[in-house]
Amino acid sequence: MTLLRVVARPMMASMFVVGGVNSLKNATALASTAKPVADTVVPMVKKAAPTAPIPDDVATLIRINGAAQVAGGLMLATGRLPRLSSLLLAATLAPTTAAGHAFWKETDPAAKANQKTHFFKNVSMAGGLLMAGIDRDPHKKLLVTRAKDSAVEAGGTVRDKAADASREANKRATKANKRAHKAGKKAMKRANKRASALRS
Repeated sequence: MTLLRVVARPMMASMFVVGGVNSLKNATALASTAKPVADTVVPMVKKAAPTAPIPDDVATLIRINGAAQVAGGLMLATGRLPRLSSLLLAATLAPTTAAGHAFWKETDPAAKANQKTHFFKNVSMAGGLLMAGIDRDPHKKLLVTRAKDSAVEAGGTVRDKAADASREANKRATKANKRAHKAGKKAMKRANKRASALRS
């Protein structure tokens, strides 16, 4: 893990840990703000996953989202499953942003501008988390590459040694054949000499 990641991950996670703790402490007070979003999203989720245990109580949903933010934030800050925790935190931003920063509902220009700033801040944060979710630590990638290179090199070494052994065996076999051929010739000469001596 690079120094930049060591510093950047806790910085990005801090907002979620603080926000998640606030949601856990003040879920009941936040329920009225989140209710319109919950009334829209919960039926859609239940329709998509009928067997999933989705609670209807808005305060409970806020606590679940807050707990996910705290857990995901701590995981990201400590570098544990950073890609998974980044994607989890990005998912928790959707209901938080829609419920807490619905600037299109504001009639006061100052309030609308303030909520719009927070809305797009969260959108930018979600984009950063999605990038972190697909990010790969180059050091880990380098280790994998080195391992692959070592395996290829080891395979090449084994093949080279096998080829050398095969060539050496062929040389020995050729020499043995030559010696056998010479011995055969000598034996034939001796046999011919003996046959000539017997005839004379």
